[in-house]
Amino acid sequence: MSEDAPELTAELVVDGAVPSQPVISPDGCWVAYVVAPVGRGGERCMCALWVAAADGSSPPWKLTAGMAADSDPRWAPDSASVFFLSDRTGSRQLYRISLGGGEAEVLTDWHGEISDAWPLADGRLVAVVATDEPTEEDERRRAERDDAIVWGQQLRRGRLRVLDLATGELRTVDGLGSRHVVELAPRPQGGALAVISWASPEEDPGAFTGELHVVDPEAGTVHDLGRIGPRARSPVWWQAGGSWHLAYLARPKGFGGYGGYAVYDVAVAAAAAVHHDLTEGMTGCPAGLAQVADGPPLALFADGLDTAICRLDPGLRRFRRLSERDGLVDSLTASRSGEAVAALATTSREPVNVHAGPPGGPLIRLSDTQPALRAIRWGTQERLSYQATDGLGLDGLLILPPGRSRADGPFPLITWVHGGPPARYADQFLLGPRSPGQWLATAGYAVFLPNPRGGVGHGRDFAAAVVRPAGGTVGGGDWSDIESGIDLLIAEGVADPGRLGIGGASYGGFMAAWAIGQTGRFKAAMMDAGISDWGTLLATGEFGTMDAALSGSCGWEGTGPHPHDQVSPISYASKVRTPVLIVHGQDDTNVPVGQAIYFHRALRWFGAEHELVIYPREGHTFVERNHQLDLLWRTRAWFERWLRDGASDGRGSPA
Repeated sequence: MSEDAPELTAELVVDGAVPSQPVISPDGCWVAYVVAPVGRGGERCMCALWVAAADGSSPPWKLTAGMAADSDPRWAPDSASVFFLSDRTGSRQLYRISLGGGEAEVLTDWHGEISDAWPLADGRLVAVVATDEPTEEDERRRAERDDAIVWGQQLRRGRLRVLDLATGELRTVDGLGSRHVVELAPRPQGGALAVISWASPEEDPGAFTGELHVVDPEAGTVHDLGRIGPRARSPVWWQAGGSWHLAYLARPKGFGGYGGYAVYDVAVAAAAAVHHDLTEGMTGCPAGLAQVADGPPLALFADGLDTAICRLDPGLRRFRRLSERDGLVDSLTASRSGEAVAALATTSREPVNVHAGPPGGPLIRLSDTQPALRAIRWGTQERLSYQATDGLGLDGLLILPPGRSRADGPFPLITWVHGGPPARYADQFLLGPRSPGQWLATAGYAVFLPNPRGGVGHGRDFAAAVVRPAGGTVGGGDWSDIESGIDLLIAEGVADPGRLGIGGASYGGFMAAWAIGQTGRFKAAMMDAGISDWGTLLATGEFGTMDAALSGSCGWEGTGPHPHDQVSPISYASKVRTPVLIVHGQDDTNVPVGQAIYFHRALRWFGAEHELVIYPREGHTFVERNHQLDLLWRTRAWFERWLRDGASDGRGSPA
């Protein structure tokens, strides 16, 4: 890259576009996908559907205008048209558009919320998941503000319905009763649907009440296959010896809803439904399943810093590796034969784009949604491999400032911890308001991106190492792993021990808040949507009691002291000497904004240097353009203030 490369600006980051939701056509010839701006400029998100030739023989074209939120593309069985959801009329409805373009045909006029739709193999019907339409009484209560909420009685449950394309009738399948439909998958040759349901739409307790069903969409009959693990998703059909099976992802049993994912399998017609774990003992972690109509399913596995594409061996009931891709691969989808796949992929030098090709061979890039980024002079990203204090093998990433090498160190070092904890840094392109690796590196910082225990990519035991039921704890081995990486970079002359910063979002925000209560070595910190008190998070966050698997207890378990107090940053607020920037979305339901306010009040009480910034209308992720710009500018400015030479002289250590 030339020395006169353009400067990376916050506008270039948030005004770009990103692809998502790729789906390859049944005949393997085309890939439909969604393109949306990184930052939303108005009240609504404007997304467009695009289509590309799967072999790259022609450039992609825009299938819809992008004047509404067009999303969730699904191919018709004959690969000639695409079904999709859109809010172009104000509410989310189902549409169909020809591969050749033209006007999209609206297929529903439903006054409830449509969340999913799958065309069935016969071409006559579409399976739809939608909430009930409001009754006249509901409308009256809303108009008259007679709308007291009785907890648990007014939940909007997704129900399975069937749309007849010839008549337009949308009929409800009643066999599932009051259960909330989470996900469905049509059998490739037609007939039955696989359905995952919860007892309640709420994450707590819904995520722990999953059941798997086989539903005849025309007769309405339901065959129950029993309870399944927490947060189950991605059901896929396959055959063994002429008998149908269902495979799906779910959290492993015994880990309280954490510990990464496992793949389970059950024979549909067996006298007793036995769910077999197909991934126990594997060193990778399953990250996605892809339906193959004419064969066994494909799967993505997080494998260290890379991603493997695997196929289920029907005889051995184990996954066999077909190929390995550098960096991150996500959202895998397969053609009817399984000979062609499409997915999202990103490497250390390439932002995420849609790729396609054979599952065992090279994948070619189809989309190019951010070409302007190629002119930027990026920081050098390298892979790290090191050991924890207890000998556990660890990995991570290091990004150095553009044009600089290790020999130019030591640098001011910012450690940025990923969310989760069951997540990871793959060797991927890291640029965004919430993943600011390159944003910080281009400002002159070295950036350390650790993968501590509790994340995915190194097997189930590694992912469960911070879960209380497995004998772990947050703020224990995971924090030690992060410190070990920092110590290594200091010893190797990369990091300046007097200019260390730390930050992260969600679990990463918790870890930043935790770190500054344990040590005074950091001169600046940033807590983004982080947890300060596990007890109140369990009481108010949408995951509820699931988070007790990380914190160790609930506040109603007697008078205490409780295990969750011992791993809550709020308990160590009196020791904080590091200036900390606290940012949070006002409408966050995952980690409610009270977590930020509580930490702010504690730091104010003890006179600690800090700043609290709350973003209106934002949830756990920030979507509005101006808020994303502010977050990028504010992140850089905070570390610039405290990490440049002499900025933090004289600050002490925690007592």
